[in-house]
Amino acid sequence: MRIIMTWASAFRLRQYVVANLWIMPLFGLVLGFVLAELAINADSSDWPPSGWHYSATTASGVLSAIVGAMIALLGFVVTIGVLVIQQATGTLSPRYMRLWYRDRLQKAVLATFTGTFAFAFSLLRSVESQSVPDFGVTLAGGAVAVSLLLLLIYLNRFTHNLRPVAIADLVGRMGEDVFERGTRAVTSAAPHRGEAVRRLGQVTVVRATRGGAIQALHTAGLAAIAARHDCLFEVPHVIGDYVPRGAVLLEIHGGTSTPDSRQVRGLIALGPERTIEQDPAFAVRVLVDIAIRALSPAVNDPTTAVQIMNHIESLLHVIGRSPLPGRYVLSGDDGRPRLVLRGRAWEDYLQLAVGEIRDYGATSIQVCRRLRALLDGLLDSLPPTHHPALRTEMDLLSASVERAFPDVARRAVARTADSQGVGGRSLSGA
Repeated sequence: MRIIMTWASAFRLRQYVVANLWIMPLFGLVLGFVLAELAINADSSDWPPSGWHYSATTASGVLSAIVGAMIALLGFVVTIGVLVIQQATGTLSPRYMRLWYRDRLQKAVLATFTGTFAFAFSLLRSVESQSVPDFGVTLAGGAVAVSLLLLLIYLNRFTHNLRPVAIADLVGRMGEDVFERGTRAVTSAAPHRGEAVRRLGQVTVVRATRGGAIQALHTAGLAAIAARHDCLFEVPHVIGDYVPRGAVLLEIHGGTSTPDSRQVRGLIALGPERTIEQDPAFAVRVLVDIAIRALSPAVNDPTTAVQIMNHIESLLHVIGRSPLPGRYVLSGDDGRPRLVLRGRAWEDYLQLAVGEIRDYGATSIQVCRRLRALLDGLLDSLPPTHHPALRTEMDLLSASVERAFPDVARRAVARTADSQGVGGRSLSGA
């Protein structure tokens, strides 16, 4: 039976590979055994130099020590991973774990440790009283040096980059990159984004055969299929929406023939949770999660929430400077509209970014002052089309301050814009 890999299946496979911690170490393990065989075959009397020749006892002891050390270091890195999970679920955001799994340095460290273990273990079997793989033992020592250097680099990253602010900087930059790439890709193929689209003919729906969040769409493939059947596809969901089994996944308007529903579903990737590849709002979601965790009574750290808002503001500036029509119409090769996609409007991003922080931080002077400075900064730099939503959020913030601070003096302080929350240059609030 022939198995056909759809685009959605390939996307899910890539996500599995990128987020998995065992594939690279397994590759390192296999590579270690292969390199050990090559080192044994390449061993000669001319190399290494005479000062680097080893007795059978010394070689066995060194290689045995390396094998034990690599196993211990693997356990140490796994312990660090457990600490990261506890930190992420306790004070950060469980959603951040999808990004942490992708850390290439961590995978490189694990692969180096497993490769060095396999290399040393494989060399042990060739150590005899009259035959010692001197070249291989020397390489094993070099591999240990590389492993220790990577471990130190990994520890440095672990101690410096696990702070909420460092994670917010990482997530914010990822969100900006995803948004800019997605905007360029969609707008370059969506010349009709501001025009009305006529939906003629019979409407056929494609339903989801399995539940899941929409992780990504192959827009070019969907537009090509629609052009082939002379119809219009419309996706009634935004990326990140959860679609239950049996719900409408895509609508087909008109057409000279009916597209294969399995082929259409194969161009829409569903998964158990959202990913950041085509979903910049997921980055905003992670940042907001970290901020409101800091504002919870168990943590009570408004300064961290204020620092997170710095990166939220930066991301909102990037989003606000791009056109956000709320709907994109992509054309086929014939220039006719073939695919209608829903997009998030500016109001959606803004409400997601500040709404929950305002609600959870309403009693914090720091948070109220930083939020007002954030909204003032956006008003100053973004186009007038975005101002109504910003003024609505400022009105909601003012109402929250009124309720939370009945004292006139404290209310006046809370309504003062301050880019540092408390301690920066104060600007009189509205």
